[in-house]
Amino acid sequence: MGIVKGLVGLLRYFGSMAFFISETFFWLFTKKRDVKSLVREIIFIGIDSLPLVALISFFVGIIIAFQTAYQLKQFSSEIYIASLVALSLVRELGPVLGSLIVAARSGASITAGIGSMKISEQVDALDAFAVDPIDYLVTPKFISLLVCMPILIIYADLLGIFGGYLVGSSKFGIPFGFYFKLTFDALKMKDLMNGFIKSICFGSIIAFVSCYEGFRPLSSTDVSEAVTKSVVRSFILIIVCDCILTALFYFMF
Repeated sequence: MGIVKGLVGLLRYFGSMAFFISETFFWLFTKKRDVKSLVREIIFIGIDSLPLVALISFFVGIIIAFQTAYQLKQFSSEIYIASLVALSLVRELGPVLGSLIVAARSGASITAGIGSMKISEQVDALDAFAVDPIDYLVTPKFISLLVCMPILIIYADLLGIFGGYLVGSSKFGIPFGFYFKLTFDALKMKDLMNGFIKSICFGSIIAFVSCYEGFRPLSSTDVSEAVTKSVVRSFILIIVCDCILTALFYFMF
């Protein structure tokens, strides 16, 4: 009985989310956007997230280089550190880690902001002035995440590759030019497309989940719970989506 109730709740959640997404796309294609509001969202979601994404990606690149070097050293193949670091970051770790960082930082803030507006009746005030809350609050954030996520992921990949280079050059004496030649030789167009598509999908997940959860609180005590659900559900959906996309890319390419 508990399993059936859980499945019903899950279907109800995704059903209401589907209506929420359809309304967002309706306003996305039926109204011209205010550039100032988009720039403001892009600064908050993208530019303000750059230092955190850079710091974590840089050290992840170093960690991957050390871990792969530990195994490759047994076969005297340390030069392949460059290709392994690049492929790991571009295909998988860059998009996933960057998205999790944005979900934890920006997604939580989006949920808290909309939730606070909901309980203070600012959302109702928008309705009273004939302003659709989805159009005013959700659509700019969705567009901003679609713009920012690929840029953040590219930034994360470059910083991670540079972290791997520091290990390769300082520990194994791999020259700068040779290291990056191995890096770019290993990367194919399908690897870059893999990372780009994942960044778009993960950005959409963060936008829809964080905004949807923000509209649900009914009291001030519900806001903290909504933020927690937003981050947890974003994490779960990002990992599930990553698994599906990785399998699709594996079988299709």
